[in-house]
Amino acid sequence: MPPRNSNRRRPRGRNRNRNFGPKKNADPNDEEKAVEVEGEISSVLAGTMFRVKLASGHEVLAHISGKMRKRFIRLVVGDRVKMEMSPYDLTKARIVFRLG
Repeated sequence: MPPRNSNRRRPRGRNRNRNFGPKKNADPNDEEKAVEVEGEISSVLAGTMFRVKLASGHEVLAHISGKMRKRFIRLVVGDRVKMEMSPYDLTKARIVFRLG
């Protein structure tokens, strides 16, 4: 039987992922805030993705948030929507509310 490699470390037990997840003492003001914008759906793409035109004339690629999927909110071309955008990538967004 070959000797076991002692340099290889494998996490075991309940605490194997203890360094992942939200920090217990995290201040919500320290997190980066999402930018909220409104737009109009200009085209429907595959996989619950949409092209949304903003009031400034820019078009972004947006997907539906999980709660909207869960509630089966349907979106069609021409609907006005509220979106959240990351301040780091202003070409993508998450649709969080249907305005009508």
